Amino acid sequence: MKKKIQNIIENYGLPRIIIFLFLVFLFILTPFVGIRFDTSINDVIVRFSMNGILVLSLIPMVKTGCGLNFGLQLGIIAGILGAVISIEMEMIGFTGFFTAIGIAIFFAVIFGFLYGLLLNKVKGDEMVVATYVGFSSVSFMSIMWLMLPFKSPNMIWAYGGSGLRTTINTKGYWFHVLTDFLQIKIGNYIFFPTGTILFFALLTFLVWAFFKTKIGTAMIVVGSNTDYANSCGINVDKMRSISVILSTVIAAIGIIVYQESFGFIQLYMAPLFMAFPAVAALLLGGATVGKASIKNVIIGVFLFQSILTMTPSVVSNIIKSDMSETIRIILSNGMIVYALTRITRVRT
Repeated sequence: MKKKIQNIIENYGLPRIIIFLFLVFLFILTPFVGIRFDTSINDVIVRFSMNGILVLSLIPMVKTGCGLNFGLQLGIIAGILGAVISIEMEMIGFTGFFTAIGIAIFFAVIFGFLYGLLLNKVKGDEMVVATYVGFSSVSFMSIMWLMLPFKSPNMIWAYGGSGLRTTINTKGYWFHVLTDFLQIKIGNYIFFPTGTILFFALLTFLVWAFFKTKIGTAMIVVGSNTDYANSCGINVDKMRSISVILSTVIAAIGIIVYQESFGFIQLYMAPLFMAFPAVAALLLGGATVGKASIKNVIIGVFLFQSILTMTPSVVSNIIKSDMSETIRIILSNGMIVYALTRITRVRT
């Protein structure tokens, strides 16, 4: 029995087991603090489907040794550009949704290519440089959102006739086109977002399949040992650039799925810290700076979003005060600090 427990701890990691048990405790506690259990389950499922693709986008760069993508904001900006251009074109339904994705991919490839060139110049310091790239790109686009020539009355400031609003509503365009697709209702409070989950599963499968190809295998080799990759004739810089582009493209798609489910496009400084929850979720799933897998994404998103959903509401109901934002910051940043300061790698 003791050996079995040790094997479980070794395979899944003590922190994740503790967090899982704490999560179970929170769910048990919900009826005693005035929170509906079925509503909590629904919130967790929705948040999982909203954030899964953003966390998935971190996988390519980790596999090629570029580290955790703290410059995720570049992909998010590409996604926002695709979304607002789609609305400017008055595209609605699935047509508008996939138009936004197509435009976002175009910008993401350009941003990812330039981003990859930069990271190839700063090998060993990718995460530090990526953080500044992400922050500076958000600040730069805060200026551009005011200057770009958008004309849609649903997006521009009414009093000035120019410049995009801080928040843009997707209702009337492509709000919940995935979430409501094949939606399954369980009881009165659980609405399973089948379309969003299937879309996440499709992208997950494509990423998994990509790393089974020749290029994908070469990227893994680059991440494992650059000297060996060079001796095999693999162009290390090229593989790293491909991983950065791929990561940026997936992030662009991920933010559009997030907006489709959330119902709003948030501009200006809203994307500034969006990389941190995604990184925290991946690390919580068992990934490290140099190793990550699809399993880490699924486990990490579920645990992180569950804790992020349940803890603030339960604690706020117990102490009769809203501390949700404070708890969210402690959870996300605390997990990043913990994971990045670990010396040993967790088995995945």
